[in-house]
Amino acid sequence: MELVSLRTGKDGRPALIGALQRAVRGEVRFDAGSRALYAADASNYRHVPTGVVFPRDAQDVLLTLEACRRHGVPVLSRGGGTSLGGQTTNVAVVLDFSRYMNGVLQIDVDGRSARVLPGTVLDLLRDEATKYGLTFGPDPSTHDRCTLGGMIGNSACGIHAVMSEFYGPGPRTEDNVEELEIVTYDGLRMRVGPTTEEDLRRIVNEGGRRGEVYRRLAELRDRYADAIRERFPDVPRRVSGYNLTELLPERGFNVARALVGSEGTCVTVLEATVTLVDALPARSLLVVGYSSVYEVGDVIPCVREQRPVGCEGLDRRLIDYDQKKGAHARDLSMLPDGDGWLLIEFGADTKEEADEQARRCLDALQRQSPKPTGHRLMDDPSAEARIWAVRESALGATAFAPNEKDTWPGWEDAAVPVDRVGVYLREFRQLLEQHGYDCSLYGHFGQGCVHTRIDFDFSSKEGMDRYAAFTAEAADLVVRHGGSLSGEHGDGQARSDLLPKMYGSELMNAFREFKAIWDPDGKMNPGRIVDPSPRTADLRLGPGYQPERPDTYFSYPEDGGDFSHATVRCVGVGKCRREDGGTMCPSWRVTHDEQHTTRGRAHLLFEMLRGEVITDGWQSEEVKASLDLCLACKGCKGDCPVDVDIATYKAEFLAHYYEGKRRPRQALAFGYIDVWTSFASKLPSLVNFATHAPGIGRFSKWVAGVSQQREVPRFARQSFRASFAGRSPRGHGKRVLLWPDTFNDAFFPEILSAAVEVLESAGHRVIIPDTKLCCGRALYDYGMLERAKRLWSRTLDELDHEIAAGTPIVGVEPSCVAAFRDELPNLMSDDPRAEKLAGQVRSLSELLTEEGFQPPTLRGNALLHGHCHQKAVWGTDSDQRLLEGMGLDVEAPETGCCGMAGAFGFESDKYEISMQVGELDVLPRVRSTEQKTLIVANGFSCREQVMQATERRPLHLAEAVRLALHQDEILDHEAPPERQLPVRRPRMRASAAALFVAALFVAILLLSLWAPALGAPAPR
Repeated sequence: MELVSLRTGKDGRPALIGALQRAVRGEVRFDAGSRALYAADASNYRHVPTGVVFPRDAQDVLLTLEACRRHGVPVLSRGGGTSLGGQTTNVAVVLDFSRYMNGVLQIDVDGRSARVLPGTVLDLLRDEATKYGLTFGPDPSTHDRCTLGGMIGNSACGIHAVMSEFYGPGPRTEDNVEELEIVTYDGLRMRVGPTTEEDLRRIVNEGGRRGEVYRRLAELRDRYADAIRERFPDVPRRVSGYNLTELLPERGFNVARALVGSEGTCVTVLEATVTLVDALPARSLLVVGYSSVYEVGDVIPCVREQRPVGCEGLDRRLIDYDQKKGAHARDLSMLPDGDGWLLIEFGADTKEEADEQARRCLDALQRQSPKPTGHRLMDDPSAEARIWAVRESALGATAFAPNEKDTWPGWEDAAVPVDRVGVYLREFRQLLEQHGYDCSLYGHFGQGCVHTRIDFDFSSKEGMDRYAAFTAEAADLVVRHGGSLSGEHGDGQARSDLLPKMYGSELMNAFREFKAIWDPDGKMNPGRIVDPSPRTADLRLGPGYQPERPDTYFSYPEDGGDFSHATVRCVGVGKCRREDGGTMCPSWRVTHDEQHTTRGRAHLLFEMLRGEVITDGWQSEEVKASLDLCLACKGCKGDCPVDVDIATYKAEFLAHYYEGKRRPRQALAFGYIDVWTSFASKLPSLVNFATHAPGIGRFSKWVAGVSQQREVPRFARQSFRASFAGRSPRGHGKRVLLWPDTFNDAFFPEILSAAVEVLESAGHRVIIPDTKLCCGRALYDYGMLERAKRLWSRTLDELDHEIAAGTPIVGVEPSCVAAFRDELPNLMSDDPRAEKLAGQVRSLSELLTEEGFQPPTLRGNALLHGHCHQKAVWGTDSDQRLLEGMGLDVEAPETGCCGMAGAFGFESDKYEISMQVGELDVLPRVRSTEQKTLIVANGFSCREQVMQATERRPLHLAEAVRLALHQDEILDHEAPPERQLPVRRPRMRASAAALFVAALFVAILLLSLWAPALGAPAPR
């Protein structure tokens, strides 16, 4: 049902929208952007929802259901939206519980249970429970962003679900739910859980809608009990279909557990009481190699006898994908010899006990056939975490690998009996080969669950027919082995129409009756589990998908030069929704709004090209609003498992959006920073007075669109280029060209001077470009790509001789180095010099560590904050090695983005967001660091944010090394360096400053009038 088909009220608005807006305290969004955001999840399917509601409490949920009921509109509950089966996308009103209805309500330590709201992220519950030595057993790889409501929806399991099997009530979420508070579509609200026969009779005798539900459930149980006992697979990971087993007398007629895994097709969950188990805090990880993944499957029964808390398998293909992507290079080297691996984790109260369990398991495996080809008992928690990260990132690693076919879910979650894993894997590989498919095999082998992504072809009818035939045969194969079509991801639209193969017609009738008891009108997430939509319908990328393929400025080499392919790169697993760790996505962590996630922005761009919901293409205000709070930190490029690069997509979008339009004055003030600094460096004292004097300074900020709360950086009395011009050449070693970036050249020339001194101490002869050049880094944030190309062309021409000579080029500003390494070859792909120049550019620490430079000793502690662009493009390992080589004890925490992000934090309308981002990690960490600890931050904007928000003055790496070279000199790194301005002739200076500001205002005004001419048609 589309929005336009809804009945219209007297005010001209659809009546449902008006009813919801009047009744609900939370947010009601029926706009095109919100509907586009929620049209897809992590599956292959796409359904444009009727609208989205963000309820604040249970009352909001009841009022939403009441309004939808009056208008006959279906309802879909959604948490993190990471489902791979398609159960969290539908033509319905979406209830997103993750925004407001989240939190742990109670931890009952003695009762070993917790009460949670449905939007609670799993890791939040685990963090709270760990304080008492407890945890929640099931933990999907999306544990840092999946919600308990979503886990209840498809009875999720995860890597350590085997712990809950051996040391708790069972591996599935179903086994770990004690009680649910639910509401039906027709408004019945009640708590459900285990029910004694006496309670059952009492509830039925009380009558009413509740009594009717329980009476009909009891009748269904009695009628189908024998079929349920006979046909339900006895495997740890059976989550397909409805959990009718929980209604059996021997299972305690547990209505709550019967509803777990129903994928929102029966009721809406308002609250859950879940079981907690011992956390077993001491862990030991044993990694065992075998000659194939099939042999890994063969030894699973032996491993299970040792009662591990985790048992995962993975194959050589997965490692090959990682290597092709250049991911986890250091981590993969820790794997022992083999072409298939087992990750076996043991848990105990002490590390000694856990290690002993691991050794006993290894002894048992070495006595088995097949024999291991290698093994490694990990003893470093950080190394163990990195190995687990390899497994947890498997989905991303196997999607969009270079020079490989695109892979998709669709048959990624089958589970078989644990003693059949090896046999099943061999037969499944044969089936793949018969249909011409390829894939990696990995998953929760300790419980018989196999994950994969397969190179299905959804673009043609022939491909769809092959997909349908393969999945039908794959279902037959699983059923022959006594398995389940889904082992934790649920049925959704991907597997529901295959359920008759697994359960037969009698139990499918039981499923229909079960749903009808709860949802007689069929309005709860329709088309899932019973009366399903075909698995070949409603695909995001089906044969009818014909997106616009626009000409673009960037070349998108990873996507075959196709921007439309870049917009489908997001696989929807929502890693960008996590609360901590890594860099992406800082604006999401502040707003908790899906439009500010990497996933949300990618989905909006996809919908923009599709042109059905978002219909105005590059002029879309919905897309622009989503990208507006993108800090262009490139965190997604480094953290996203499939390398979605929103910073580049934002620059591309804005370049087209502003074609023929006037850009905002911030774009002109910051985008032309190279022009303004060239002028200001000739009159630094005057400009500093104009930007800092009372009154005039406020006006200057207003002219430039700078926040009044920000301190404008002061121009140095002499630029680096000016000071270097009169300097005699020194050194007789290898020539190195130092890049005098615009920021440090004008504001912090001492950093470039320190870099010169360090390079010369390493034996280099330092040169700089003969003319002032700029990489145009600031231009990308405003989509000024035509000017960026002109600056790059000039740079390529000016450095042509050095490019041909292979001269190393060293940059000290990470964003500029990243521009050379990333934007340059992408934007100037038609010039062969671009790729060569990109390969010649190094950061200072890279060059020094590659050459084996031995820095002087500098004892003490250092806190290293890595610039976001550096972390995304080449990492901070060389910085850390160089500092440690000086004798410093270096801490390099994952502090995320500082929030300044170039011009972002200076803009008047971004200041609050900028500060909130900084306060997430970086600023509190700096404030808590001892005064004697060096704060090292290479980024210009990072240092500005820290200096303006704390009492610390970070050092650039070059300054830290220079400090070691001159330990007898005192370098005050506790506060920003004072740059005193002359005080002579204040009236003339004030007058001159006023003239300067007026001239600046006129210049920006003229540029804004000229700006439409800058937006020439896209060049390709």
